[in-house]
Amino acid sequence: MTANWAAFTTAEPDFAQRVEERFGAFTHHTLATLRKDGSPRTSGLEVRFLNGELWLGMMPDSRKALDLLRDGRFALQANPGEGQSMGGGDVRISGRAIEVVDAGTKAGYAEEVEPPEPFHLFRTELTEVVRTYVEDDKYLVVQVWKPGEPVRTIRRT
Repeated sequence: MTANWAAFTTAEPDFAQRVEERFGAFTHHTLATLRKDGSPRTSGLEVRFLNGELWLGMMPDSRKALDLLRDGRFALQANPGEGQSMGGGDVRISGRAIEVVDAGTKAGYAEEVEPPEPFHLFRTELTEVVRTYVEDDKYLVVQVWKPGEPVRTIRRT
C-alpha cells in the first residue's frame, strides 16, 4: 500500500509537519536508489513539498534518474546537519518514485521551483516514514508510519 504526501499529512498532520520541517532545515539530502545490479546508490538531492506531493527533481539522464526510471523504489534521508545535535531527529522516507510526463504538471512545477531545464520530475508514493530522536536524554524514540496504519512509537532506554 502507498500514499502520497497529502494522504500522509491528512492521516498524521503533526508527524508530517515535523518531517517537513526537518527536510526544510537544509537544502541537500541523501537519496538511495537501486543500480542495475541491485546494489544501492546514494546521491545528493533537493526535495520539494508542493501541492500535496513530495517531488524529486533531477538532471536529465543522471544516474539517480536512470535508476528510478528502471526501478522506482527509493529511500530519502534528511540531511542530519552539523555536529551531533540531529535537531528534529533523523528522518527517512521510503517509497516509489513515478516519473511525471504530463507537460502541464511539469510546467507548474517549473514555474514554482525554477529548476534548470531540461529535468526529470518524479512524484512519490510513500510506503514508510520514520523519525528517530532522543527524548529527555534518556529514550531513543522511533516513530514509524505506514499507509493505512497509525503511527507506531517505540521507546528504548
